[in-house]
Amino acid sequence: MDLTNKSVIKSLLKKYNARPEKYLGQHFILSKSALTLMIAAAEVKVNDTIVEIGPGLGTLTQELAKIPHPLKKGGGLKIIAVEKDHLMISILKETLADYKNVKIIQSDARHISMSDIYIDVGHRYKHQYKIVANLPYNIATFLIRSWLEMKNFPKTMVLMIQKEVAQRICAKPPHSNLLAISVQFHANAKIIDYVKKESFWPKPKVDAAIIKITPKQDGRYQPIGLKQSFAFFRVVKAGFSQPRKQLLGNLAKKLKITKEELISTFKNLNINERARAENLSLDQWQELAQKLIHN
Repeated sequence: MDLTNKSVIKSLLKKYNARPEKYLGQHFILSKSALTLMIAAAEVKVNDTIVEIGPGLGTLTQELAKIPHPLKKGGGLKIIAVEKDHLMISILKETLADYKNVKIIQSDARHISMSDIYIDVGHRYKHQYKIVANLPYNIATFLIRSWLEMKNFPKTMVLMIQKEVAQRICAKPPHSNLLAISVQFHANAKIIDYVKKESFWPKPKVDAAIIKITPKQDGRYQPIGLKQSFAFFRVVKAGFSQPRKQLLGNLAKKLKITKEELISTFKNLNINERARAENLSLDQWQELAQKLIHN
């Protein structure tokens, strides 16, 4: 069954009296090359555990499940597919029936923890996991932030998301933003490729991007330290509170610090007094936060 074929998709949906739900952000991928790129970027190994959010019809899931794996008991690639839509669950039970290395879980990804998933399949964090998914655009940012802040964060994430969001995540000065700093503080991110909106059915309003996000597993919070990460983001959020205004004024207003103190700190860190939040690199934010936290 070719799940990238529009006629096959429509026939399958009709069989189960289902339709693409706009509120769930359901857009089914038609591009086999995009799926190949995602799997290659994830560097899927035979003993990996892959978590897929929003598998829909099981298009990506099938391609993952086809990867050769050992037949020995307890070994091989394992895929955990988390789907919210009960009709899609019924379809997945058909499209994935031949793949014994796939576990289907009905749940809302926004409200399930990875520990719950692992307990359900009996892994209990014996292995690191990867997230590979074509995410609903309307919850992608929320999910990415949540996953990066987890104690048991994934080894890597390869995601299909809205092109603009991917570009924002990977942005550098002078086009930085709160989302970019939030993600780059925890991880390295890069865009693998872009996918035209015509590669989906129904066609979304915007193009997509395949993005790879790799958490900084050796000291994500350096040089600040885990206990001070909340203070770090308090400073960053204050800086971006009014992005078009100068950083100095935003910090003075939100953090209740005098402009004189801030000017002195800026000079010590070689930050332009007229800089906006978008002009600072992650390293500069970390240095600035350290100074303001310890003052």
